Amino acid sequence: MKKLHYFSAIIISIFVSFHLLNHILSILSLEAHIEMMEVFRKVYRNMWVETLLLLAVLVQIVSGGKLFLTKRKLQLDAFQKLQLWSGLYLAVFFLIHISAVLAGRLVLHLDTNVYFGAAGLNTFPLNIFFIPYYTLAILSFFGHIAAIHHQKMKTSICGIPVAQQSKGILILGGILTILILYGLTNGFSGIEVPEEYGVLIGK
Repeated sequence: MKKLHYFSAIIISIFVSFHLLNHILSILSLEAHIEMMEVFRKVYRNMWVETLLLLAVLVQIVSGGKLFLTKRKLQLDAFQKLQLWSGLYLAVFFLIHISAVLAGRLVLHLDTNVYFGAAGLNTFPLNIFFIPYYTLAILSFFGHIAAIHHQKMKTSICGIPVAQQSKGILILGGILTILILYGLTNGFSGIEVPEEYGVLIGK
């Protein structure tokens, strides 16, 4: 179970890293974001790659759920608790987010590009839900990595203790979260969502 969870996590982490890099480009412009997304899609929209990703997420949710139930009553340190609860949030987020994207593509026939996610982020009162929803997802991703790093690493790097390294990963996650939300909301002033995405926000 742990090995399945570990290897599926590696596959997902590679995709998520590129996905977040893509989102950071929204700081430059949404056009730059979409241009890079089209390049990445040539890889992850390949039938075999997309199937592998979906299977990895399914394995991650099932195995993560079982590991959560096994460990939640144990005596855990701060980083172990972070790993446990960030993993739970990621499992819930993946389930909701991927279901929404697939529904957008297959049912609503929308291009699930940056505007698909930005619609809720830039519309009141929906953004009251979507801002914390995406914020916690990114923080949970980096929190999970930080916790695993703390567990796996045994020695300091360049004199930096493992605990400090893990805290650095958390800080990096916080900075990237702010940058991504800044880009996807046009500097927090909001972006104009194309008319075809109005169905997502009740228009």
